[in-house]
Amino acid sequence: MQLPNHYDHSEEMRWYKLWEEKGLFRPEVNPEGKNYCIVIPPPNVTGSLHMGHALNATLQDILVRWQRMKGRKALWLPGTDHAGIATQNVVERELAKENISRYDLGREEFIKRVWQWKEEYGERIITQLKRLGASCDWSRQRFTLDDGLSRAVREVFVRLFEEGLIYRDHRLINWCPRCHTALSDLEVEHEELEGKLTYIRYPLSDGSGYVVVATTRPETMLGDTAVAVHPEDPRYRHLIGKTVKLPLTNREIPIVADPEVDPEFGTGAVKVTPAHDFNDEAIAKRQSPPLEFITVIDSSGRMTEQAGKAFAGLDRYECRKLVLEKLNEMGLIEKTEKHTHSVGHCYRCKTVIEPYSTVQWYLNVKGLAEEAIKAVRDGRIRIIPDTWNNSYFAWMENIRDWCISRQIWWGHQIPVWYCPYCKTDEGQPQGDLIFIKFYRPLEISGDRITEGTYTDLRLRGVSPAQIMALANEIRIDPSVKAICSREDPERCPTCGGTELLRDPDVLDTWFSSALWPFSTLGWPDDTEDLKTFYPTDVLVTGFDILFFWVARMIMMGLKFMGDVPFRDVYIHALVRDSKGQKMSKSKGNVIDPLVMIDKYGSDAFRFTLAAFAAQGRDIKFSEDRVLGYKNFINKLWNATRFILMNLSETPEDTLKMPGWKDKLDLPGRWILSRLGGVIKETDEALREYRFNEAAHSVYRFVWHEFCDWYIEFSKPVLYEKEDTELKDATRACLLYVLERVLRLLHPFMPFVTEEIWQALPVPKTVDSIMICPWPEFEKQDPVVEKEMATVQEAVTAIRSIRGELNINPTKPLKAVIKPLDGQTEQTLKENAQYITRLEILS
Repeated sequence: MQLPNHYDHSEEMRWYKLWEEKGLFRPEVNPEGKNYCIVIPPPNVTGSLHMGHALNATLQDILVRWQRMKGRKALWLPGTDHAGIATQNVVERELAKENISRYDLGREEFIKRVWQWKEEYGERIITQLKRLGASCDWSRQRFTLDDGLSRAVREVFVRLFEEGLIYRDHRLINWCPRCHTALSDLEVEHEELEGKLTYIRYPLSDGSGYVVVATTRPETMLGDTAVAVHPEDPRYRHLIGKTVKLPLTNREIPIVADPEVDPEFGTGAVKVTPAHDFNDEAIAKRQSPPLEFITVIDSSGRMTEQAGKAFAGLDRYECRKLVLEKLNEMGLIEKTEKHTHSVGHCYRCKTVIEPYSTVQWYLNVKGLAEEAIKAVRDGRIRIIPDTWNNSYFAWMENIRDWCISRQIWWGHQIPVWYCPYCKTDEGQPQGDLIFIKFYRPLEISGDRITEGTYTDLRLRGVSPAQIMALANEIRIDPSVKAICSREDPERCPTCGGTELLRDPDVLDTWFSSALWPFSTLGWPDDTEDLKTFYPTDVLVTGFDILFFWVARMIMMGLKFMGDVPFRDVYIHALVRDSKGQKMSKSKGNVIDPLVMIDKYGSDAFRFTLAAFAAQGRDIKFSEDRVLGYKNFINKLWNATRFILMNLSETPEDTLKMPGWKDKLDLPGRWILSRLGGVIKETDEALREYRFNEAAHSVYRFVWHEFCDWYIEFSKPVLYEKEDTELKDATRACLLYVLERVLRLLHPFMPFVTEEIWQALPVPKTVDSIMICPWPEFEKQDPVVEKEMATVQEAVTAIRSIRGELNINPTKPLKAVIKPLDGQTEQTLKENAQYITRLEILS
């Protein structure tokens, strides 16, 4: 079979369809093989393939294809993440185009709309991964809101709750006023911004003077409950215990001592706003008695009534402006300075976060983290490169309890219910401690209802269904008893009542993702897949989710499976632009992987990523490099066409020649030795996740040793008129090496290798190169390689002289070579024919 003149990468998906139809991505293609498993880091259903996805998926596919060819029962398990906040934001933006909010629809109808969106667009990234060549077992594809995964999430939550590790608490958290939800510390992106440090005079209550405090957030002073100084600061020691009058409110607040106050910051005296600053919260709790918490900014970033009539209802930044104006009028601003400080933003919508005091669900992870630390320290898990170990240990050793609740609608709703008709331990009706606020007023029998306790709202005719569907805020006091259940309860286990209110919050997206390595395999059921493929072999991921996801999977795997979720964690670097700059839409330097694939083919794009995927070093990506590897594919294609055109009239008999390896000349013996070397190098590099070294090893062999040297050495032999044993052996050698090269390249370039392999007249016992055995290292011959190196050096020297003297390469020459030692002289004499043939010497 002859190949077309040029390789057409638009044919790539023809081969992908063949692989899918024949079920070659399923681990069952190697039923007797040793198990091998990778679970894909599930991309968000909102996602579209970007360079990070492309690199991550390419490296995983290389590993899976390599292990599949090595006879392993290899499973690459795919799936997508429901991506709570991200997906909800996308659908809300779509609704906004119709002038509709989620509250207009209500919870149940909104969730239906999100599912509709997911069904329409959620498979987009899966299609794109297929375009890249990802050989996942799509028959096992999972979604983090699948019924099976939802059951796993409930089971984990209930077990942790029953053990006392999951609890509710009222404390300060990161809050996004745009998304209306709590955020964990990891979900807050900090950015250095230039702001203003305002120095404000707080008059002493006794009229003897004032204390100056410096703040970047003057609007929060309306919620101040103290001024704090360092107990050893001589400037303020005499004032500890006295009070100041809080400007704009005339409230008297104490001056307190706290060892954590930095005497070097500002004036050394700091305003204390426990309800709106994490450091201030800690100061407040250290005082005896603890300081009061006054919330002056609400969940929407607007000032509350506690901020005072002049400020209530204002946006926090509008309020800042008004506060400064009033303070200036009163002569209480001493000075203002420029000040650069770190400002937290929501990782999804980029809104500046607000420290906000509210009730949330938490997971005590201290004990889980200790076990996860041990797993890495004792080598049960290997992080590659190991330079990430210290970061892992530092974070895990200082880990704080995980805030796992989110105030959104899309996600795993917390499996907890409350009975409004039971009483708390203190004897209060629980319905009185559940406060509900509606997005817009409800009109019931002429009554305009905006908010109230559960008890009050039921008395006013609001139904439980209306509360769950239309409330935009439900606050449940921590003293209200939680009913945690694997199944939806029909009755209160205490009073038998049937009217139960479900907790409105959903779990942090990363909670379900933390179960991914075992929930996707069927847990909590003891499935065959779970017994076969857990623990998985390697997790390939970026460093940005080492703590978001990797650490949490390790904790959950050890807790619920009693074993690590994976043996290796390979952390790849970032893909940057050609100048080493991070890609961003604002810079205009984003490269679309799909554009690269359409233009150059998936193979060239994949090989580029692999060739520059050095451990611990970011990739400087440029289109020129993709073009370079496209040329590499052309080189391989043309070499194949040359070989096929120079086979005998019965090409299928080429490799049937008895003892052909023994009949080879020096170049033939050399290329087989070098083939052995490159097989060994590639295998070792992949085993240690040195993808760039593996790619470069095969590239150098194909381009320089096989094409530039061996094929050129073979031409004089092939062009002889008569068939000889050497000619037939050379044909066999060319075909043999080419077929092994295709197998080596297949994990990197699956499409072109399949197309060429299908055209080769070699014995085939399988339908596809992807399930051919990985080439085995046979042997290397250092003597032959040394002899050949001498010949190559002589040829290179002659070519250099031709170039320097501008002599046509086809012009016959006489050449005199003077070896420096006897061994070199003997080698050159024995192999002079190769030099003469290649360099047209007379």
